[in-house]
Amino acid sequence: MDRAFVFPGQGSQAVGMGVDLAEAFRTARDIFQEVDEALKQNLSGLMKAGPEAELTLTENAQPALMAVSVAVVRVLEKDGGKPLPGLARFVAGHSLGEYSALAASGALSLADTARLLKLRGQSMQKAVPVGVGAMAALLGIELEPAQDACREAAQGGVVAVANDNGGGQVVISGDKQAVDRAIEAAKARGCKRGMPLPVSAPFHCPLMAPAAEAMADALKDVAMRAPNVPLVANVLASEIVDPAAIKRHLIEQVTGLVRWRESVQFMKAAGVVGLVECGSGKVLAGLVKRIDKDMTGQTLGTPAEIEAFLKTA
Repeated sequence: MDRAFVFPGQGSQAVGMGVDLAEAFRTARDIFQEVDEALKQNLSGLMKAGPEAELTLTENAQPALMAVSVAVVRVLEKDGGKPLPGLARFVAGHSLGEYSALAASGALSLADTARLLKLRGQSMQKAVPVGVGAMAALLGIELEPAQDACREAAQGGVVAVANDNGGGQVVISGDKQAVDRAIEAAKARGCKRGMPLPVSAPFHCPLMAPAAEAMADALKDVAMRAPNVPLVANVLASEIVDPAAIKRHLIEQVTGLVRWRESVQFMKAAGVVGLVECGSGKVLAGLVKRIDKDMTGQTLGTPAEIEAFLKTA
C-alpha cells in the first residue's frame, strides 16, 4: 500500500463546506445529521450558510472540519464500495485532523468525536484570555533554529514551536510579547518572514495546559478501539494502534508540537508515495511537495474528486 489518507486542521474551514457532498450523497447527509444530533446544534446549517465569523470559532470549526473529512471516507466506503483498510497504509491528521483520522478509521464513534472536538475547541479558547496569546508563521526557517529563537525570546514568558509543517514553514505559539520577540530572534537566524496568524488562542504550547486537563477528563470515559488503519500520531511522528496510548498522546497533543514534517517523512520511509487529503481545503496536499519532492498530494473533497479517485483506487 503506497498511499496514506490525511486530514486537515483548523484554517481549512469555509462557508459552503460539504454542501456539494450533501447534495450528491445521502451518506454525507447522514453524517452531517448525526453530528448535528450529537452536538444538539445545527452545525450543518452553519457550514452551509455561515456566518463565517461563527463557523471560524474554534468550537465550531473543529467538529465541522471533522464532519466533512469523515463524510468523504464514508462515501468512499458505502457508495464506492472501498473500505478504508484497502485504500490507505496509514491515516494521519494535522492537529484536530487527528480526531478526524480516528473517526474515519473506526477508533472513535462519530458522535463521540464531534463532542470531543466541541469540548476541545471550547477548552482551548478558555485556556487563555483573548489578546494575551498569539501565533505566528515563520517562513524560510527549519525546526531547530526556530526552537533556538523561542528559547532566546521566552525571557520568563512562554513561546514554543507549535507546528513543524516542513518546507521551511514553522508555526510558533505563546504569550504575545514573547511571540513578537521570537519573530525577531528567528529573523536573526535566517527566517525570511514572520507572519502573525489570525487565531483566537495560542494552540499547541504550554499555555494550553488547562485544555489538556479538560481533554484528559473527557477521554477517560470515551470508548476507544484500535483503528483499522494505523495512525501516525502528531506528537510521535510514528505509527500507533493501542487505544490507551492513543488517548495519552491526544492529551499530549494539546500542548505539544505537531510534528507534521517528521510524520510525512515517517510515512515515506514506510513506503508511502502519495498523500490523499480528505475533507475541506488543500493545505496538506500542498505541503507534501515541500517536504519531499518525490511524494504526491491530492485532494478528496468534492463529488468529482471522489468519482475520479474511485476509478483508479
